[in-house]
Amino acid sequence: MFGSACKHMAWVLAMIVAGIVQPAAAQLPGIGIVIMHGKGGSPTKHVADLAASLEGKGYLVANLDMPWSGQRDYDANVAAAEKQVESALESLRAKGAAKLFVAGHSQGGLFALYFGGKHPVDGIVAIAPGGSVGSPIFREKLGAAVAQARQLAADGKGDEKARLLDFESSRGTYPIVATPANYLAWFDPDGAMNQVIAMKNMNPKVPVLFIAPKGDYPGLQKIKQSMFDALPRHPLTKLYEPDATHLGAPSASLDEILRWTREAAR
Repeated sequence: MFGSACKHMAWVLAMIVAGIVQPAAAQLPGIGIVIMHGKGGSPTKHVADLAASLEGKGYLVANLDMPWSGQRDYDANVAAAEKQVESALESLRAKGAAKLFVAGHSQGGLFALYFGGKHPVDGIVAIAPGGSVGSPIFREKLGAAVAQARQLAADGKGDEKARLLDFESSRGTYPIVATPANYLAWFDPDGAMNQVIAMKNMNPKVPVLFIAPKGDYPGLQKIKQSMFDALPRHPLTKLYEPDATHLGAPSASLDEILRWTREAAR
């Protein structure tokens, strides 16, 4: 029996040396990541491949349906969305995640940056972040709708659903039905979805992987460097530019997201 145990130990040591079996001390802690889709999207669209691939690599993943999805039309305010992400992080922690990241695509990327300025996480992955309501184009396209929502709220109708407008560069303006109170939470030009404010308010202790695809929408390409430069300095904060379109960026960034989150988790 003693000889058999020695042979087994010798085999384990040989496998460690060969790199086939890794000693426990060399393993990374469990990594959990919350993923958020873009405006009008869903967990089953442009972020689905990224979520599935990360799960396949052993990550604990929460792929969320957020208030800006095509099915929800801003049925919850910003505070409720924060609680949704917090709850998902707690669930990942309960499943064994020792390091936690929040990732988002397009508007989800902007919300991830906003979230990272208010909550302690191990890193933020902002994939082609966009949808800043403080930008000139949003102020121009949605100014009248914001004013309408403010008037309705002032008239005591803030919790009654109304026909308002949303905007996306690839679609232009289009109607949505939401309460003025929720609408203002998301579309106040100086509120949570103002990207400049969100980035300046980022926790300097939280690193950011800022993904700006080379084939992104022209407006986002134009501001990518200034947006990245607005982030607080952190040794791990990085600008990554995959050869991809706006919609293809989540899938195209898988390898870099794996590399960067593993580095940030050490």
